[in-house]
Amino acid sequence: MVGAPLLTLIHPTAVIDPGAKLHPSVQVGAYAVIGAQVKVGPDTKIGSHVIIDGCTEIGERNHIFTGAAIGLEPQDLKYDGSLSLVKIGNDNRIREYVTINRATGAGEVTLIGDNNLLMAYVHVAHNCCLENGVIIANAVSLAGHVHIESQARLGGVLGVHQFVHIGRLAMVGGMSRVDRDVPPFMLVEGNPARVRALNQVGLKRSSLSEIEAGQVLRSLKKAFNLLYRSGLTLNQALEQLDLLPESEPLQHLRQFLQLSQSEGRRGPVPGQRPPRLTL
Repeated sequence: MVGAPLLTLIHPTAVIDPGAKLHPSVQVGAYAVIGAQVKVGPDTKIGSHVIIDGCTEIGERNHIFTGAAIGLEPQDLKYDGSLSLVKIGNDNRIREYVTINRATGAGEVTLIGDNNLLMAYVHVAHNCCLENGVIIANAVSLAGHVHIESQARLGGVLGVHQFVHIGRLAMVGGMSRVDRDVPPFMLVEGNPARVRALNQVGLKRSSLSEIEAGQVLRSLKKAFNLLYRSGLTLNQALEQLDLLPESEPLQHLRQFLQLSQSEGRRGPVPGQRPPRLTL
């Protein structure tokens, strides 16, 4: 309408340091607080009462909901005030009261990739790395240095121990206790967590073509049986995996398990064998 007043994208009650670098298309809600070293890319929406501080870089088209706190100091007694970072990619949805802490060491990064959904009250601690397409349900706590690969799914109200590695297209059931590495493509659940099955639904919904999905699924089913149903030790099962038809997902699974056994790692989540029937 001619003569109508222009609507500002930044609420007048928001507190934004003059040093912050926000693209002109960024929307900022009431009472949000944004620090001097923050950079925010185009078309990102920042809700009311959000706090973004520290050396934090946020990409394009993100939606950060009410009360989220991003880039604050890590909850780590080793932190000495050094300059560390949070980097967030594009097209993420960060729901109400999510907390994302910056890294501990100088120059280190807490990293969130693209197209992730962090539901309400998720905590991402220092030095975590979330790749792309990850979904984390409500009230999940990630301890420091947790690495979650692309397209993993975490159910609600669970805890992940520090330095745990969760593989691609893995699914972790709600209210689990995850204290060891979760192999790719597996469905894990329990307290303590155990591998229960192959994540067939996730594999079928992935970006693989129908032909590739069928081939990959057959190969991974054989791998699952060798790893968790054959009675072989993990090293014996890994040797048998070399005899299966090669595919990128199978290669990734094998490399993940080999890395998980290396020095300083926590080792993979074991399988839950079915109970024996007694007559």
